[in-house]
Amino acid sequence: MKHNTDLDGFQQTIKYKFNDLSLLKNALTHSSYANERKIKNIPNNERLEFLGDAVLELTSSDYIYRNHAKMSEGQMTKLRASIVCEPTLALCARDIKLEDYIMLGKGEDLTGGRYRDSIISDAMEALIGAIYLDGGFASAKEFILNFVLNDLQGKQLFFDSKTILQEVIQAEGKEITYTLLSEQGPEHDKTFKVQAETPGIFKSIGEGHTKKAAQQKAAYHALLFLKEHGMDINPKGM
Repeated sequence: MKHNTDLDGFQQTIKYKFNDLSLLKNALTHSSYANERKIKNIPNNERLEFLGDAVLELTSSDYIYRNHAKMSEGQMTKLRASIVCEPTLALCARDIKLEDYIMLGKGEDLTGGRYRDSIISDAMEALIGAIYLDGGFASAKEFILNFVLNDLQGKQLFFDSKTILQEVIQAEGKEITYTLLSEQGPEHDKTFKVQAETPGIFKSIGEGHTKKAAQQKAAYHALLFLKEHGMDINPKGM
């Protein structure tokens, strides 16, 4: 798949217009793209990722401290971890269709790199770093508030889905079974389909590039189902 080159449209989506467009292009450049072209003046996004990770951690720490006065240090640390972890950042990145704009080498793209959480979450951090360099901390903080720190309860529900579901179902005196339904694709790019079930309460299906990711998504879908049917599934500490 060829990457989307409509950077004007992307900037409208993220509600930020770059003064230096080269920073945005840098944030979207994966190492496989830069290495494939072997041109020295094409930098990859790894340095921006390093910077963006620090900006994200500081912003999320500040937000949690100011908005959750009753949380203990341990609870704050756990919540921050759920925000900055790879699956959650990839979830946030997909909300803005970031994966469509990442410049990948042909080999990486053909093997499913555009849909891999690690690549997408790294690009999200690089984007934050680029916004920080282009517009300063206030601009980066606004982007994080709009696209990462929005719907924190939902994001924690996603991150902690297996643990939360286990607590909910055990409170009912029941158990959950996870069953692998299918495994498709080449070794480097497999897709697993898993069913989570508690007879008489729920049955849900999730897909992912690892069994663990598929189980997590199945659990998340189960929690959404239970929530729609009136069950209290709020993450602890929220």
